Amino acid sequence: MELEIGSIYEGKVTGITKFGAFVLLPMGKSGMVHISEVANTFVDDINNFLKEGQTVTVKLIAIDQQGRINLSIKKALPQPEQPQRPARPAGSRPSAPRPSAPAAPRASKSQPPVFAPDQSTLPKGDDSFESKLKAFMQSSESRLSDVKSRNDRSGGGRRRK
Repeated sequence: MELEIGSIYEGKVTGITKFGAFVLLPMGKSGMVHISEVANTFVDDINNFLKEGQTVTVKLIAIDQQGRINLSIKKALPQPEQPQRPARPAGSRPSAPRPSAPAAPRASKSQPPVFAPDQSTLPKGDDSFESKLKAFMQSSESRLSDVKSRNDRSGGGRRRK
Protein backbone atom coordinates (compact mmCIF):
# COMPACT_ATOMS: atom_id res chain seq x y z
CA MET A 1 0.00 0.00 0.00
CA GLU A 2 1.43 3.33 -1.08
CA LEU A 3 1.06 6.58 0.93
CA GLU A 4 -1.04 9.25 -0.78
CA ILE A 5 -1.00 12.97 -0.03
CA GLY A 6 -4.40 14.04 1.26
CA SER A 7 -5.25 10.61 2.67
CA ILE A 8 -6.25 10.08 6.29
CA TYR A 9 -4.56 7.38 8.39
CA GLU A 10 -4.62 6.03 11.92
CA GLY A 11 -1.22 6.09 13.61
CA LYS A 12 0.46 5.67 16.95
CA VAL A 13 2.50 8.44 18.62
CA THR A 14 6.03 7.05 19.04
CA GLY A 15 7.87 10.15 20.20
CA ILE A 16 7.25 13.72 21.32
CA THR A 17 9.63 16.66 20.96
CA LYS A 18 9.20 20.36 21.69
CA PHE A 19 8.47 21.02 17.99
CA GLY A 20 6.16 18.10 17.19
CA ALA A 21 5.31 14.43 17.48
CA PHE A 22 6.41 11.38 15.51
CA VAL A 23 3.64 9.04 14.40
CA LEU A 24 4.03 5.44 13.17
CA LEU A 25 1.71 4.82 10.23
CA PRO A 26 0.16 1.42 9.43
CA MET A 27 2.60 0.80 6.55
CA GLY A 28 5.50 0.82 9.02
CA LYS A 29 6.59 4.30 7.94
CA SER A 30 6.98 7.15 10.39
CA GLY A 31 5.94 10.76 9.89
CA MET A 32 5.99 13.94 11.92
CA VAL A 33 3.15 16.18 13.07
CA HIS A 34 4.54 19.70 13.57
CA ILE A 35 3.32 21.48 16.71
CA SER A 36 1.39 23.95 14.54
CA GLU A 37 -0.58 21.03 13.03
CA VAL A 38 -1.69 19.44 16.34
CA ALA A 39 -4.84 21.45 17.13
CA ASN A 40 -7.00 24.32 15.88
CA THR A 41 -5.94 26.33 18.93
CA PHE A 42 -2.53 27.63 20.04
CA VAL A 43 -0.34 24.78 21.30
CA ASP A 44 2.20 25.96 23.86
CA ASP A 45 3.15 22.49 25.14
CA ILE A 46 2.48 19.51 22.89
CA ASN A 47 2.35 17.25 25.96
CA ASN A 48 -0.99 18.87 26.87
CA PHE A 49 -2.48 17.40 23.66
CA LEU A 50 -0.59 14.16 22.94
CA LYS A 51 0.98 11.27 24.87
CA GLU A 52 3.35 8.56 23.66
CA GLY A 53 1.47 5.40 22.64
CA GLN A 54 -1.72 7.36 21.87
CA THR A 55 -3.55 6.45 18.66
CA VAL A 56 -4.30 9.51 16.51
CA THR A 57 -6.00 10.23 13.20
CA VAL A 58 -3.67 12.11 10.85
CA LYS A 59 -3.80 13.51 7.34
CA LEU A 60 -0.75 13.19 5.11
CA ILE A 61 -0.07 16.74 3.91
CA ALA A 62 3.32 16.40 2.21
CA ILE A 63 6.32 14.23 1.45
CA ASP A 64 9.43 16.36 0.93
CA GLN A 65 12.50 15.80 -1.28
CA GLN A 66 14.28 13.79 1.44
CA GLY A 67 11.26 11.48 1.82
CA ARG A 68 10.14 12.94 5.16
CA ILE A 69 6.42 12.55 5.78
CA ASN A 70 4.56 15.61 7.08
CA LEU A 71 1.31 14.91 8.90
CA SER A 72 -1.49 17.00 10.38
CA ILE A 73 -3.94 16.14 13.12
CA LYS A 74 -5.97 19.34 12.83
CA LYS A 75 -6.54 18.87 9.08
CA ALA A 76 -7.82 15.33 9.74
CA LEU A 77 -10.45 16.71 12.12
CA PRO A 78 -13.80 17.96 10.80
CA GLN A 79 -13.52 21.71 10.22
CA PRO A 80 -15.38 23.84 12.80
CA GLU A 81 -18.33 25.63 11.29
CA GLN A 82 -17.86 29.31 10.60
CA PRO A 83 -20.89 31.48 11.41
CA GLN A 84 -22.60 32.73 8.26
CA ARG A 85 -22.25 36.43 7.62
CA PRO A 86 -25.23 38.31 6.26
CA ALA A 87 -24.85 39.09 2.57
CA ARG A 88 -24.01 42.69 1.68
CA PRO A 89 -24.78 44.37 -1.61
CA ALA A 90 -21.77 44.46 -3.93
CA GLY A 91 -19.59 47.53 -3.46
CA SER A 92 -21.02 48.48 -0.09
CA ARG A 93 -18.99 48.90 3.04
CA PRO A 94 -19.87 47.47 6.42
CA SER A 95 -21.55 50.04 8.60
CA ALA A 96 -19.57 50.78 11.72
CA PRO A 97 -19.94 53.66 14.11
CA ARG A 98 -17.59 56.43 13.14
CA PRO A 99 -15.34 57.70 15.87
CA SER A 100 -15.94 61.25 16.97
CA ALA A 101 -13.34 63.79 15.96
CA PRO A 102 -10.56 64.05 18.53
CA ALA A 103 -10.11 67.29 20.39
CA ALA A 104 -7.47 69.62 18.99
CA PRO A 105 -4.10 68.88 20.58
CA ARG A 106 -2.88 71.36 23.12
CA ALA A 107 0.44 72.99 22.54
CA SER A 108 2.88 71.99 25.22
CA LYS A 109 6.60 72.29 25.66
CA SER A 110 7.03 68.50 25.74
CA GLN A 111 5.39 67.91 22.35
CA PRO A 112 6.82 69.16 19.06
CA PRO A 113 4.58 71.48 17.07
CA VAL A 114 2.24 69.89 14.53
CA PHE A 115 2.84 71.09 10.99
CA ALA A 116 -0.01 71.31 8.51
CA PRO A 117 0.95 71.07 4.85
CA ASP A 118 1.25 74.39 3.10
CA GLN A 119 -1.84 74.61 0.88
CA SER A 120 0.06 76.52 -1.82
CA THR A 121 2.42 73.59 -2.39
CA LEU A 122 -0.29 70.91 -2.60
CA PRO A 123 -1.08 69.68 -6.12
CA LYS A 124 -4.40 70.70 -7.65
CA GLY A 125 -6.48 68.60 -10.01
CA ASP A 126 -5.05 65.72 -12.00
CA ASP A 127 -1.33 66.37 -11.67
CA SER A 128 1.17 63.72 -12.60
CA PHE A 129 3.07 61.72 -10.04
CA GLU A 130 6.22 63.73 -10.68
CA SER A 131 4.51 67.04 -9.92
CA LYS A 132 2.93 65.59 -6.76
CA LEU A 133 6.33 64.30 -5.66
CA LYS A 134 7.97 67.66 -6.37
CA ALA A 135 5.31 69.49 -4.33
CA PHE A 136 5.73 67.04 -1.46
CA MET A 137 9.52 67.42 -1.48
CA GLN A 138 9.24 71.24 -1.43
CA SER A 139 6.79 71.11 1.46
CA SER A 140 8.95 68.61 3.31
CA GLU A 141 12.13 70.65 2.86
CA SER A 142 10.32 73.77 4.05
CA ARG A 143 9.13 72.04 7.23
CA LEU A 144 12.57 70.54 7.82
CA SER A 145 14.27 73.92 7.51
CA ASP A 146 11.74 75.39 9.98
CA VAL A 147 12.59 72.68 12.50
CA LYS A 148 16.34 73.15 12.00
CA SER A 149 16.14 76.92 12.43
CA ARG A 150 14.01 76.50 15.56
CA ASN A 151 16.60 74.08 17.01
CA ASP A 152 19.47 76.44 16.15
CA ARG A 153 17.77 79.30 17.98
CA SER A 154 17.16 77.19 21.07
CA GLY A 155 20.72 75.93 21.42
CA GLY A 156 20.64 72.73 19.41
CA GLY A 157 17.55 71.28 20.96
CA ARG A 158 19.08 70.57 24.36
CA ARG A 159 18.43 72.62 27.40
CA ARG A 160 21.41 73.60 29.47
CA LYS A 161 21.31 74.21 33.18
